[in-house]
Amino acid sequence: MTIDVLLPYWGDPGHMKEAVASVLAQEDTDWRMVVVDDCYPDPWLGPWLATLDDPRITYHRNEVNAGITGNYRRCLSLATADVVVFMGCDDLMLPNYLATIRAAHRDFPEADVIQPGVRVIDENGTPVHSLVDTVKQRLTMPRVRTRRLLAGEELAISLLRADWMYWPSLAFSRERLVRTPFRDDFPIIQDLALVIDIVTDGGSLLLDATDCFRYRRHSASASSASLLDGRRFAGERQYFRMAIGQVSALGWTRAARTARRHITSRLHALTLLPTAAAARSWSAVGGLLRHALLPLRPEPSTVRPSQEDTHE
Repeated sequence: MTIDVLLPYWGDPGHMKEAVASVLAQEDTDWRMVVVDDCYPDPWLGPWLATLDDPRITYHRNEVNAGITGNYRRCLSLATADVVVFMGCDDLMLPNYLATIRAAHRDFPEADVIQPGVRVIDENGTPVHSLVDTVKQRLTMPRVRTRRLLAGEELAISLLRADWMYWPSLAFSRERLVRTPFRDDFPIIQDLALVIDIVTDGGSLLLDATDCFRYRRHSASASSASLLDGRRFAGERQYFRMAIGQVSALGWTRAARTARRHITSRLHALTLLPTAAAARSWSAVGGLLRHALLPLRPEPSTVRPSQEDTHE
């Protein structure tokens, strides 16, 4: 069984080369890499990949910048394998990553999503232990010794309480992704929106404790840069408001209560207040306080269109 490594590109060339090298170094060699360059200003990537002379690597370049979600869709449209990974162009697979995913899929073929063991590194590849990752990995991620299959309301509650997943490390059933289109409104928390859609449609997630992936957390990433100017938390409020109705429609009252409270998201906003105040960014202070303190009400309608109902 071939695994498709989908690699949407926009970013630092050095990190991209490291990411590609980590795939080439996999112990499991039955993979196909699909690189989609989102019209990066410097067209260096295609010629460089050609020098690798590896028939498992295919390169595509968007004619115009499609953005994060648009490029995910393009990558998925080019996938053919049963299992796919949307790898970050600055993240690293350890040599055992694909072997771990293959073994997990073999033993739990019903799992729609696989979350393997992840450790976090910074821009320079140095291991880091941020407050965000401490909360994710030690306080909110379900405990697992080897593997654990999660589904239903309990999984929804866990993820809505705190998004403990690491998107670039996740492996997906391609068939499930085709049936679960990406949402347009949540590029920064796309992983949570997508997986909750899968869970509410009867899907499951397998947690595998095997350490096999390195997630790079930048101090100035798209998500972190949006924290103080309010974009991320505005998006989170919009998402949780929608999720309340989504899980309520299934009778998942405890999950709806968890989405309404979104406690870790509120606490995250509070931890940023000193930074915003020190920068005298009073608009940011106001946005953080609104997110942390104001209650949420569900949207009037949260019907999720099926793939058949969407026309792009």
